[in-house]
Amino acid sequence: MLSKALEGVLVVEMGQAVAAPYCATQLAEAGARVIKIERPGGDFARAYDDHLKGASIFFSWLNRGKESIELDIKNPEDAALLHRILDRADVFVQNLAPGAAARAGFGSEQLRARNPRLITCDITGYGDSGDYAEMRAYDMLVQAESGLAAISGEPDAPGRCGASVCDLACATNAYAGILRALLARANTGKGAGLSVSLFGSMTDWVAIYIASYELSGKVTPRTGFSHGLIAPYGAFAIGDGSRVVLAVQNQREWARLCEIVLEKPELKDHPDYHDNPARSQHREALNKVIEEVFSHLDRDTVVARLRQAIIAYGFINEISDMPAHTALRRTDLSTERGPVSIVAPPLLVKGETLSVGDVPALGASSAAIREEFSK
Repeated sequence: MLSKALEGVLVVEMGQAVAAPYCATQLAEAGARVIKIERPGGDFARAYDDHLKGASIFFSWLNRGKESIELDIKNPEDAALLHRILDRADVFVQNLAPGAAARAGFGSEQLRARNPRLITCDITGYGDSGDYAEMRAYDMLVQAESGLAAISGEPDAPGRCGASVCDLACATNAYAGILRALLARANTGKGAGLSVSLFGSMTDWVAIYIASYELSGKVTPRTGFSHGLIAPYGAFAIGDGSRVVLAVQNQREWARLCEIVLEKPELKDHPDYHDNPARSQHREALNKVIEEVFSHLDRDTVVARLRQAIIAYGFINEISDMPAHTALRRTDLSTERGPVSIVAPPLLVKGETLSVGDVPALGASSAAIREEFSK
């Protein structure tokens, strides 16, 4: 079973906030045993909100399927216990403040010297070297520093993506790297030292915009709810007051949009719109043409035409609309405050029933883990 693919793998997470915890949660859902090391008082994400009967739903989402032990790694006895755990572990993932793990005696190279099979994964803000290495990095800051904010938002102002995309992208990259390292270790018997940063994860996402600027000397403009390089691609007002989002990816779709949806076949080969670079250059004029047509139509008519033309489309939903969305999958999560229904993880495995692990109370496994690793 894929859900048990990492059964027998021991992961130690010394994480806080989002990136390391989300990476470790994915490892747990692949069958690994994950021991979460929490500072006295716990991961500060436990206080992010109180929406779960006084507890944090944010923390619960990020930390399901783990065991929690509360340790003070500045205490010699607790530090010795953590070393004993790590000597038997397969993976160690951490995202403490820059240099904190190493100063406490848990630097990656030191740990791998003690346990050569150990795979260490250091999650940082801006990498391990350079002027930015010591800077604290939170998602909003990295969105700004990486250029993501510059390509987001409306034309007159940059914007922040509401989700913590830098943290989540970094966590996913870390997860993929750890899986690769586990596969390599199966052949070599040796662990690996991995490092992944929020900044590197996000500049990878905006790499095409950086390359476009370097090659053309032109900065891709912010286009709000549109695409900076493709047109038509964005949100358009309909006569009944709703807004439809449509995306035209190639010339065949452009032709069908003109002929079937807009009922203006003459636009197909118009010099201002005949290919995507021309359409992007004349985006504002094209958007006005589309909205003029849509202003005389209602939602049902627009949808019928888009479906007939096989044009990708959608509608802008509020978060309050999402619980009723027919494509939304859900699962039950067991927490210290009782069960709660949450959005299901995205991966489906044919023939397997989805289940997610319980959310640990702070230090719930402390006594058992101390006993297990007492020697």
